[in-house]
Amino acid sequence: MRKLSKKSRITAAVAGVALVAVGGGAAYAYWTTTGSGNGTATNSAGGGTVTLHATFDGGLAPGNSVPVAYTADNSTTSSTVVGDLAAEVSTNVPGCEAAWFEVTADAGNVRVLAKTTGTSVGTGTLTFNDSATENQDACKGAVVTVGVTSK
Repeated sequence: MRKLSKKSRITAAVAGVALVAVGGGAAYAYWTTTGSGNGTATNSAGGGTVTLHATFDGGLAPGNSVPVAYTADNSTTSSTVVGDLAAEVSTNVPGCEAAWFEVTADAGNVRVLAKTTGTSVGTGTLTFNDSATENQDACKGAVVTVGVTSK
């Protein structure tokens, strides 16, 4: 094998640098290309259902009232708003008239976040009206239920 002269070694080094520079320039040009594109997805249809709850203390007697707390559970993946509440009373005993009870539901538009439980959405009052003309003994021990819906 023959030894390269100093001039040949310099020439070879310059040629190598030139090849790297030319190759690097090509790579640089490749990586700086331009382009465009887009993507699409459909949003949730919304309108998920929340579960509403009414909570109040027992032991009502004619002429008494108790506060009612309204809460909501949202198991969906998006938040929703609970608007006006409507409440109604029912009982489990045929002689205990639901008309003897009054319930209110004071609420505004409350945002219920996704995947939450027990979000307060309003308050109200449950009253057992005292009838001066009817015997209300059928309500002794009766279970009073407050059903609540959102409008």
